[in-house]
Amino acid sequence: MVDAPIPFLDLITPHRELEEELVAASRQAIRVAAFIGGPEVEGFEREFAEYCGTKFCVGLASGTDAVRFALMASGVGPGDAVITVAHTFIATVEGISQAGAETELVDIDERTCNMSPQALAAYLKECRTDQATGRPLGQRTGKPIRAIVPVHLYGQAADMDAILEIAGRYHLVVVEDACQAHGATIGGTRRAGSLGKAGAFSFYPGKNLGACGEAGAVTTNDPDVAKYIRMVRDHGQSQKYHHQIEGYNGRLDALQAAFLRIKLRHLGDWNRQRQVAAARYSELLAPLAAAGAIVLPYEPSWSGAVYHLYVIRTQDREAVAKALNARGVHTGFHYPVPLHQQECYRSWGYAKGSLPVTELVASQILSLPMFPGLNEQQQERVGAAIEAAVHIAAQ
Repeated sequence: MVDAPIPFLDLITPHRELEEELVAASRQAIRVAAFIGGPEVEGFEREFAEYCGTKFCVGLASGTDAVRFALMASGVGPGDAVITVAHTFIATVEGISQAGAETELVDIDERTCNMSPQALAAYLKECRTDQATGRPLGQRTGKPIRAIVPVHLYGQAADMDAILEIAGRYHLVVVEDACQAHGATIGGTRRAGSLGKAGAFSFYPGKNLGACGEAGAVTTNDPDVAKYIRMVRDHGQSQKYHHQIEGYNGRLDALQAAFLRIKLRHLGDWNRQRQVAAARYSELLAPLAAAGAIVLPYEPSWSGAVYHLYVIRTQDREAVAKALNARGVHTGFHYPVPLHQQECYRSWGYAKGSLPVTELVASQILSLPMFPGLNEQQQERVGAAIEAAVHIAAQ
């Protein structure tokens, strides 16, 4: 008997388990014709804000809208520059561009794959100061830097204490891209999305907390940020047909909010299952890491990662991925081409080697199957397949 393939992500099982609740929520929405706004959206915003430890949450149509609107609400706009990393999904930078600002990139920490505070501090130290604003000028764009967007990649928070200290030194706003970090903690109690001026979340279906379609949110403790985003997501309206600003159509629909409320009750358990699976992977793969064949994820003592992805590094990841696939183990690359090397951003002029750690990591990353319900037998198969694949790649 041939073993069943091990999927990279299992979206079917949790939805089958919650099917009756999800169908009931759909039926209720149809019966009352409540599709936009209303109690389901307000309920989710209240519950997710409480979960994240913030005063406010504003539901949105996507994580991209969340990054864009969070920046706009924090005062970022045309003429500004924003610092972020190139090792992330493009939506991080799209949010900056769509807010009207330009992007400056700094390197990542090789162990965590998140923004390096040391690289950030070194970058800002070399910036000239804008005499008009007193802010540092971007080395690439020459524009005054207004904000920093650390990305909590793979379900692990960036070193926010260090980043916030640096930002304070230069009077810069911090907006967290927490789109992969629902429930991740810093120092045991503080949750991703609660430390900066605002936090941006995506509820794309494959996320730790995923909708049954597109959805996003911004969390914040600033009432003015929340008020602005509530307007800008709804065509700039403070009340129907009264437009204080020109806005966008970026609303979270009521049905997705209802689905998210149901799933939010399970997020803690799902995250714990991911953490158990991650610890099991690290134990299974420790001998290969000790032999230098792979590099395991690194979790600092202050971090409570929720393992949206479990990402290893290996010298010949294409060969390893191919060998794993041949054994029925599905994998992914997150992300194989850094943003500064993408065709759409070549005009930025970043030369090869300008972000050396980012480029090294991007050439070696390999994401293993990770989802709630991933069992010990499946992980043992993954471990055996990696051991065989690394051996084959080394020949």
